[in-house]
Amino acid sequence: MDPIYLDHNATTPLLPEVVDAMLPFLREHFGNPSSTHPYGIRARKAVALAREQVAAALGCDPEEILFTSGGTEANNLAIRGVMDALERKGRLVTTTIEHPATARPSAFLERQGFAVTRLGVDADGRARLDHARDAIRTDTALVTVMHSNNETGVLQPVADLAQLAHASGAVVHTDAAQSVGKVPVRVRELEVDLLSVAGHKLYAPKGVGALYVRRGTPLAPVVLGASHERGLRPGTENVASIVGLGVACELVTRDLQATAARMRTLRDLLWNRLVSDVPGLALNGHRDLRLPNTLNVRFPDASGTAVLEGASGIAASTGSACHEGHESASAVILAMGVPPEQAVGSVRLTLGRGTSEDDVLRAAEALVRSWRTHTGSR
Repeated sequence: MDPIYLDHNATTPLLPEVVDAMLPFLREHFGNPSSTHPYGIRARKAVALAREQVAAALGCDPEEILFTSGGTEANNLAIRGVMDALERKGRLVTTTIEHPATARPSAFLERQGFAVTRLGVDADGRARLDHARDAIRTDTALVTVMHSNNETGVLQPVADLAQLAHASGAVVHTDAAQSVGKVPVRVRELEVDLLSVAGHKLYAPKGVGALYVRRGTPLAPVVLGASHERGLRPGTENVASIVGLGVACELVTRDLQATAARMRTLRDLLWNRLVSDVPGLALNGHRDLRLPNTLNVRFPDASGTAVLEGASGIAASTGSACHEGHESASAVILAMGVPPEQAVGSVRLTLGRGTSEDDVLRAAEALVRSWRTHTGSR
């Protein structure tokens, strides 16, 4: 039997409806959307419909959606594209807990001579607004902060940061790859100028994503080529995957509240089972302000890797890094002030639409059994 899949923040399976919608564009509807004949027109209409579906999920206009190859490209286009469009002037403000898809473009710009300020987070894993008030000044060009953390699921104060940024004349970007389809993500309410989406985090294919770009936002292309996607993302569109992304966005937002409530119930059941049988188990991140599917816990007196290896019937992750037999704790957990010897015991358990109560109960039993075996506890 396949292990119980509790790694939905890493990737999600495709929904059957998504596969069904994609298949015609992998078989007979192969046209290039830039072509003017019926094959191209059919493909172009499919891309236009997907653009409307993604826009509806985010609460924006279709013309404000650009399709990309995924969340990483969307983040690079947003961060590097804004700074390039502003003629390499101004400071970049981000946080210490960003995904590499945001952190590395920021570090790249820093090596190019840009000033980069990284906001710290509190013990709950949320960006510190008191730091932001000092860091976001009139010389700030761009503020980029993830909407929710991929390891802890903690929701960040994006709207508050956007108000601070706009008061100083800065552009605001948020990486919402983990959030879309799990919690409401409405660009007007967040007051952001750019927002990144990753298809494979919301039951669409890998290799497709989107970037919301508010009208009037300065943005230069990172990749040069033809005039696709308003000249900001050249390259012939990946029609089948774009169709899949559009359908997925429509489906996951249609029953968002009910699905979120169900996953929250199962997540809390998993927590309650674990904390009742593992003395000293600790929660990483804010108890309430986090994604409904995400549970990140610290097992005492054991490494998270060892616990997962002992629980062979579970597919999950730790966030730790292993190099030549040495395991180092997750930088995200360390940034929250957790001591390294405790942080190394962290395990990320992320549920999905297909997770059942039986999955949760069996997973809890396997994790507890593994921890007891590893530590010699009863």
